[in-house]
Amino acid sequence: MTTLGGLYRELLAAFRIADLPTPELDARWLVAEATSLRPTAITLSPDSPVTAEAAAKTRSFAARRLGGEPVDRILGHRAFWSLEFRLGPATLSPRPDTETIVETCLALLPERDAAYRLLDLGTGTGAILIALLHERPGASGIGIDQAADALSLAALNAADNGVAGRAHFQLGDWMEGLEGEFDLIVSNPPYIPSADIAGLEREVREHDPVLALDGGTDGLDAYRAIASGAPRLLRPGGLLVFELGIGQEEAVAELMRHAGFEMLGPARQDLGGIPRALAGKRPG
Repeated sequence: MTTLGGLYRELLAAFRIADLPTPELDARWLVAEATSLRPTAITLSPDSPVTAEAAAKTRSFAARRLGGEPVDRILGHRAFWSLEFRLGPATLSPRPDTETIVETCLALLPERDAAYRLLDLGTGTGAILIALLHERPGASGIGIDQAADALSLAALNAADNGVAGRAHFQLGDWMEGLEGEFDLIVSNPPYIPSADIAGLEREVREHDPVLALDGGTDGLDAYRAIASGAPRLLRPGGLLVFELGIGQEEAVAELMRHAGFEMLGPARQDLGGIPRALAGKRPG
């Protein structure tokens, strides 16, 4: 008979042999997902029997993890900003570093119930926009992406997190065809230089969409396009907030200054001390 604890120890041993970076966490989450139990059940009820179907599902998850697939891709969802987001092949998995962007935007939009208009470029799962709408119940926003599959998933995530009535998602190439004035434009754009894609970690290289990673020759193509086009869509005093890649702060700040933005101090650092969120204001 297969037990919950035995199945966990089986995965843990395999993951340790494979030298995965977080074998205990990986094994715990995959067993819990496959058996439809909370992770704490593994500790509290290790002798509980597991059905043959659940054991087979767990082992298929383990095979995928040993093949380099990230745990959140296997689970099909990930927590971000205390909310839960569905994932798909066309989306990045929202990472803790990106919560720095949400923190920065909220600090710049301090009125909780104000009717802010937000624009999220390269929205993916919709994580940034949905987190902001969750914290600013008077706001509404548009999420733009070039991948139709990502937009379908973002709409589901908005519904799951109770903001569907204030979030609209549409297919587009950055700001092309958009009209109106926004209080905030935010973007976590593709920022990896094209030549660096092949050297990324296997979990990223093989499972994240290239469209969301490849920032062109120097990694700055999307920043150029957004910074130059953003002023026409921002109200006077409107805000532009970018997520940065490592070492990109000065280059992106220069692009923003060239487009007429007033920089709002140095970039906010993420928990690892890396400059991650860069903000500028349209004068007026």
